[in-house]
Amino acid sequence: MRVLAIDPGYGRCGMAVVEKSGGPETLIYSACIETSAQSDFGARLATVVDECAKLIKVHAPDAFAMEKLFFSKNQKTAMRVAEVRGALISCAGQNGIEVFEYSPGQIKNAAAGWGGADKKQVAAMLHILMKIDKNIKHDDEYDAIAIGLTHLVYARR
Repeated sequence: MRVLAIDPGYGRCGMAVVEKSGGPETLIYSACIETSAQSDFGARLATVVDECAKLIKVHAPDAFAMEKLFFSKNQKTAMRVAEVRGALISCAGQNGIEVFEYSPGQIKNAAAGWGGADKKQVAAMLHILMKIDKNIKHDDEYDAIAIGLTHLVYARR
């Protein structure tokens, strides 16, 4: 099973492709897509959706996984992230890929074995659970990898 996993955002959006095919989970691709705060929201949204569409074409995922919306104190940011999520869900749907959503607690539990794990604990466990041969600069990228791993764990059940 190959999963395109996304930690949705418009300033930074984590994207990962993970796979499970008999052996251990494998990281196929990961990146953090960054958009300029000087660009208008429409252009930033288009950049994120275009990258998602490219990954679908290149990697042909079987499933699309993303984190459920977490409402922060900043309602404007939460609304914009909701718009990004909607556009990404539409992109997956247009390509015939089923969408799965996971809560932050489910992701932390699947990746680190505890729903209260912090970002550093999740990142450390990801390096133990799968081979990551690249330097990852942003938590958003680790989050996307963890979301992909979460789907592989839940899909086995």
